[in-house]
Amino acid sequence: MHNDEMSALAQRVREEAQRLYPEVAAVRRHLHMHPELSYQEFETTAYIKEQLAKIGIEPEPQLLETGVVALLRGEGAPKSGERKTVALRADIDALPLQEENSHDFCSTEAGCMHACGHDMHTAMLLGAASVLSDMKDELNGDVLLIFQPAEEKAPGGAKPMIEAGLLKRYNPSAIFAQHCFSSVRSGSVAMCKGGFMAAADELYITVHGQGGHASAPHKTRDPILASAHIITALQHLVSRLSPPHEPAVVSIASINGGHATNIIPGKVTMQGTMRTMNEELRSRLHERFEATVHQVAEAFEVRAEVEIRTGYPVLNNDPAMTDLAWDVAKEYLGEDKVHNSAPLMTAEDFAYFLRECPGSFWQLGTGLDDDGPDNLLHSPTFNPDEQSLETGVGMMSYLALRYLR
Repeated sequence: MHNDEMSALAQRVREEAQRLYPEVAAVRRHLHMHPELSYQEFETTAYIKEQLAKIGIEPEPQLLETGVVALLRGEGAPKSGERKTVALRADIDALPLQEENSHDFCSTEAGCMHACGHDMHTAMLLGAASVLSDMKDELNGDVLLIFQPAEEKAPGGAKPMIEAGLLKRYNPSAIFAQHCFSSVRSGSVAMCKGGFMAAADELYITVHGQGGHASAPHKTRDPILASAHIITALQHLVSRLSPPHEPAVVSIASINGGHATNIIPGKVTMQGTMRTMNEELRSRLHERFEATVHQVAEAFEVRAEVEIRTGYPVLNNDPAMTDLAWDVAKEYLGEDKVHNSAPLMTAEDFAYFLRECPGSFWQLGTGLDDDGPDNLLHSPTFNPDEQSLETGVGMMSYLALRYLR
């Protein structure tokens, strides 16, 4: 495309995104007021189908119990070669969290809140579907719209969608997605080539000892003391087994045992997380984690059970697709609105899609200068700037148009 063509196309998308903003914001607020947890997004699924029907888009056959897939067929003529399909993905589930905001569209579901921006992601993909539907004449190929359930709870919704034949059936040649981040200023995006988000594994430890009176610890096998030493010993996994240039995290985030001042309990349970950016290191840490727990337990004459639940893999952004997304963002938003992102230790099941199909996943800025320190993802006071909906709708729409050209 010539520069003047790109400029005209970008301007048309900007105008469409601006026109649709009030409607997209209303959709987002409806979703925010009616959140549903992972694998339970039945009303959300029905609502997405209703919104697509308003645009004139018929959903494809259901792959899972929840979630929606739709195919938007472009009417522009491909310049050469076979017709291509680009996939755009949004996640649709909420978190088990009680909202503490004060705006007039707070969650109406007790103990459930869109605290990770999935209401924003879904609304933006519906907005992009509307923009692209209105611009079918400029769409030189097809757009696969993926509204994915259960991103928040392993094993997640991406893997079963792939296993149900999503990518084989529609054969997209690229896939893209975005995620709200209040640490990035609204109106901007931040991108990272290669390893962007970590593999995440869940850690479960149960320490079995011999309970007894706290005044006579010599007659017990104290699981609390053993657990304290296990936690301390596990810290060497990162500091001594992980190379200094390889990011890794091992955190024990929960410990439960005992209920009185004068009783040594018979059992302690612990839970935590392991985050890595390298599959070889991940495997090595799994092995040493289990060995360390058992060896320390043996030293204290207690018995330990260890379970490592393998979670999402490392999210690797394809370099060529990230370069394309970067160039598109500069064209659409302006060079000063596109930033480099450092790798993050958070995890995302979009990683499964990127294992099968080249693509890129970026941070969409939702933060403002006057945000408080509590405007964080997974916080009961997470409150993204709604104006970023316009940015996200336009970015996804323009990227799909540009990719297919």
